[in-house]
Amino acid sequence: MKICVQGLWHLGSVTAACLADAGFITVGLDDDARTVDNLKRAVPPLFEPGLAELVQSGLEAGRLSFTTDAAAAVADADLVWITFDTPVDDEDRADVDFVRRRVESLFPYLKDGAAVLVSSQMPVGSVRGLATRFAAAAGGRRVGFACSPENLRLGKAIEVFKQPERIVIGTDDAADGGLARRRIEPVAGRFCPHLMWVSIEAAEMVKHALNAFLATCVTFINEVATVCEQVGADAAEVEAALRAEPRVGRKCYIRPGAAFAGGTLARDVTFLAELAERHGLSLPLLGGILPSNQVHRNWPLRRLTELLGGVAGRRIAVLGLAYKPGTDAIRRSVAIELAYGLVRAGARVTSFDPVVRTLPDDLAGRVTLETTLGAALAGAEALVIATEWPEFKALTADQLVGTMTVSPLVLDQNRFLGPAVAGDPRLRYVTIGKPG
Repeated sequence: MKICVQGLWHLGSVTAACLADAGFITVGLDDDARTVDNLKRAVPPLFEPGLAELVQSGLEAGRLSFTTDAAAAVADADLVWITFDTPVDDEDRADVDFVRRRVESLFPYLKDGAAVLVSSQMPVGSVRGLATRFAAAAGGRRVGFACSPENLRLGKAIEVFKQPERIVIGTDDAADGGLARRRIEPVAGRFCPHLMWVSIEAAEMVKHALNAFLATCVTFINEVATVCEQVGADAAEVEAALRAEPRVGRKCYIRPGAAFAGGTLARDVTFLAELAERHGLSLPLLGGILPSNQVHRNWPLRRLTELLGGVAGRRIAVLGLAYKPGTDAIRRSVAIELAYGLVRAGARVTSFDPVVRTLPDDLAGRVTLETTLGAALAGAEALVIATEWPEFKALTADQLVGTMTVSPLVLDQNRFLGPAVAGDPRLRYVTIGKPG
């Protein structure tokens, strides 16, 4: 079986590399020549632990290749896997047409008996629409269309792809005679024995519902934590009690901490809001998620301002700049947003990240990006743990007190540094959901 993976940013490069590693002949397709050229040299578009090595292994084994030539990539492909990271703007609106246009550009080349599997985030109804448009131009060819919601996580993407707990796949056996299922089952089954076969629309809705639910959990517990700070309760104790409740569960997203960032959760919340508006529905619960999260994104700047009596002229260290550990992506990063806020308020900002090497152009020169952790901390009155890189876990109270100013302020949103730092009387340790 030959598989074409179209769209080679994070989702696509991981998908292609993992498929080739599992023994499938895989060609990665993208219309961005620079991305393709880099992948031919085993340089992925984003940092992901182990990805460069996996790409290199696939290239050397001859099972993985990359191209910008759609006709060559698709003409003999049994399965075409759509893996674009759907672009999203600063208002969380997705550019769905970006993905649709690129998928439709493949229609002339799809062979009879192939299947198209869409994993890009698109609103419910999108895959059905693609199937309808292909049928109008099929010229006698029969192609099955399916949807399997993307479930990767930056920093753990390879592990999640190779060892998922379940894979949801939406097909329409009545329309294609089971064609899509026959093409997809031997591929998905290589990675997971628990395949959940549902309708195309249900599979699309699964992604919307899952991300909206996770976003709801995050914003709910952060609102509770904000109240805890004011009434003397410790939100960590509240969390522990909630997890012990069987109707909540130990894996629930109810850890007080930073606001969710990036576009993944927000994109599906917005999809649902747009669908509701289109159908004349009122969704007051979901309508409050993004405004609540936006308010909470301001927590670090608000607390620094309160605790320092203003940040103008203060030297503040921001540790971690990436959107999350395990990647060098900084778009929509809470850390970058904090840096902008601190600069606007007149603070002197130093920063360090183990992977990020450049700042946005309008922050360069206004924020100092140090090459070592010690340099970022030197002389700082306060530090913010903004991205939880494992390297920061090794920080000790002695190191902080010896490097920073007297009685330094440590803002640790997610209680990452642990009790050794939190309990030291020589510094002020402040976290979300705890009075202080």
